[in-house]
Amino acid sequence: MTTRAVAITESLDLVKKQISAAAVGAGRSVDEITLIAVTKTYPVSDVEILHGLGERNFGENRSEEGADKSAQVSGTWHYQGQVQSRKLRDIAGWATFIHSIDSPDHALKLSRICGELSKDISIFLQLSLDGAPERGGVIAAEIFALAETVVNLPNIKLAGLMCVPPVSFEHQRAFSEIAQIHQRFIGSFSEAKSLSAGMSSDFEVAIAHGATHLRIGSQILGSRTYHP
Repeated sequence: MTTRAVAITESLDLVKKQISAAAVGAGRSVDEITLIAVTKTYPVSDVEILHGLGERNFGENRSEEGADKSAQVSGTWHYQGQVQSRKLRDIAGWATFIHSIDSPDHALKLSRICGELSKDISIFLQLSLDGAPERGGVIAAEIFALAETVVNLPNIKLAGLMCVPPVSFEHQRAFSEIAQIHQRFIGSFSEAKSLSAGMSSDFEVAIAHGATHLRIGSQILGSRTYHP
């Protein structure tokens, strides 16, 4: 086993132990929680190592990277970057889940594209706690109307909500608010029970507040090197 494979194995094992402990502490089953290894900016060789360790859920923020890596490593691929209309067809070509739908126009276009491609895609609606436009997302007062628009679209399955808390929000405050909105959302859309929330810095708090999908990258694969 290479040095890199050993490092990833050890980090992944630690993260999984932390997830299990957080689930037990919250009175939840770890089986309710899906770990998505966020592989953006990391080489495909890291994805291959993760696949060899049994991981099958991988997340990307750029469609080009997702298309390239998914062609080389099989699995369930998640797109979690901001959605641009012109990129939807490319994303639909490789993604199984899209975590960042925040526009009825995007949902309608995605439904049409999926029909043309004869495939289904599961989507999360992106919730914004503060309405900051640069991060995308829809505030709580508007997310129910968006869900009503997309819930019965063909070739799309509404999985639930996704949220990235603003950095200015303390973790407990942010996830308590997310959990309250999520519970109200489930009350109206009982089939869309999933909550994509929790990253490397806050996944244990997210688990305590009902997160079902964790998007973890640096805690498993180390610090990122960004390229222009």
